[in-house]
Amino acid sequence: MNQDQSGRRVVAIGPMPPEKSAYALARYSRSPDSIERSIAWVHGHSSEKFWEQFYFDYGHASIADLGHVIICFEEISELAAIRLEDEPLWDGQAKSSRYQNFASSRWFIPGHIRGSETEAVYEGILRSLSEVYRLLHDPLISYLSEQEPRPESMKPADYQRTIAARAFDATRYLLPLAAKTNVGQVVSIRTLEKQITRLLSSRLTELRAIGEELKDACGRPPVNIWNELCGQTGVTADPLAPTLARHARENVYQESVYSDMARYAKEALRGTGLDQPENWDAVESVELIEAHDPLDEIVATLLYRVTHAPYRNILAVVREWSEKQKQDTLDVATKQRGPYDELVKEFRSGYAFVFDVLMDIGAWRDLHRHRRCQQVQQNFTTLHGYEVPTPLVAAGLDREYRQAMDAVRHDIELLKKRDQEASLYAIPFGFKVRCLFKMDFAEAEYIAKLRSGVKGHWSYRTVAWKMKQKMAQRYPVLGMHMQATSPDIEDTLHR
Repeated sequence: MNQDQSGRRVVAIGPMPPEKSAYALARYSRSPDSIERSIAWVHGHSSEKFWEQFYFDYGHASIADLGHVIICFEEISELAAIRLEDEPLWDGQAKSSRYQNFASSRWFIPGHIRGSETEAVYEGILRSLSEVYRLLHDPLISYLSEQEPRPESMKPADYQRTIAARAFDATRYLLPLAAKTNVGQVVSIRTLEKQITRLLSSRLTELRAIGEELKDACGRPPVNIWNELCGQTGVTADPLAPTLARHARENVYQESVYSDMARYAKEALRGTGLDQPENWDAVESVELIEAHDPLDEIVATLLYRVTHAPYRNILAVVREWSEKQKQDTLDVATKQRGPYDELVKEFRSGYAFVFDVLMDIGAWRDLHRHRRCQQVQQNFTTLHGYEVPTPLVAAGLDREYRQAMDAVRHDIELLKKRDQEASLYAIPFGFKVRCLFKMDFAEAEYIAKLRSGVKGHWSYRTVAWKMKQKMAQRYPVLGMHMQATSPDIEDTLHR
């Protein structure tokens, strides 16, 4: 604490239970008391009663931003990790597939297929991917080492770690969404409640189970390893967020909106050719969509989310629709909405720059971390084909990779007839996913500059560079003010 004659103070407060710290800061903003007196006052009063009344009854949602929690998720699937990170107000890190060897990692097996013939088919796909992942790694390291010998200025350990990471950049294309990972997050109670609600409302069994376990964790005292290591034992900890744990539940609107939209889109788009890839116009991997009517944008985005067609093709169809057809789409997307439900993110429109991006899942996961934009991701599929990592081609190892991916694609289509959920987890990172990124200029400039740098993965470097090029073509003056590094400029040993 620092204090001078002006009376000014800057006070750092030690960790407190999230609900109690939020209560203390909420009271602090509503009284003339110092923070010390506010904390002392809260210590003697029921935080549970406060949360029941103001957060859940009166809907004072902003107070939940004042309490934060640290939650770790271990041994979850990569697919589950992606869904955990879907929150726009989220801070966290997942186990990196660019820097760690996943060869010895296990994979997630949906509980409902255990002991069945479907499990054997499923495990066969994942085992074949794992074998090729191991098979390609050492030859790729040898090739990269020959191409980029260790400079005398670089320590052997640093060099080996860097070359190994570059090899993982390629071999991770064989990792399935079923690969197990760990995620650590720091979020506000408000974000945590939204996350629990999303998980409990999911159609995936794993996500619903994680939602229940997360809710249960909120009702228990947190693990207090740090205090134990510091010798502070014998102190009984309060439950993490007990009131939240009792009230968090699934949401009917979130449970139904995308399945309702998918059924509607199937009928509404019948005969347009949008359900047949061969009828799609040839599109680039990165498209900057021209400005268009806000109603058309929302309708097209809602349909985009539940199809696999390019945005531009969907927009062309929507522009020909009557006002009634567009209104019908909005009605379907809102019919189950309750009085306190936020609109789904597909309604977040009006951003000046809309990019439709088709890229491999592995690299898309890195762009997925960007929070200052709206992302609308289509479902994972093998429909768009897969990327072939350039280093594998240069090393003459792409034949084994292509054979593995072609076989897996065929096997996933067969598995899909048995179990759609299992087939989703079996999709490797190398297959492409389509995602809409809506942003302002500052975020476009930031992504282009950050993600095109030589430290990055070549896949998202290419996407970032194309974003810059598209901006420069459409808006030359703005493009001149965007910094980006061409993917032709490489520095293998710079990480």
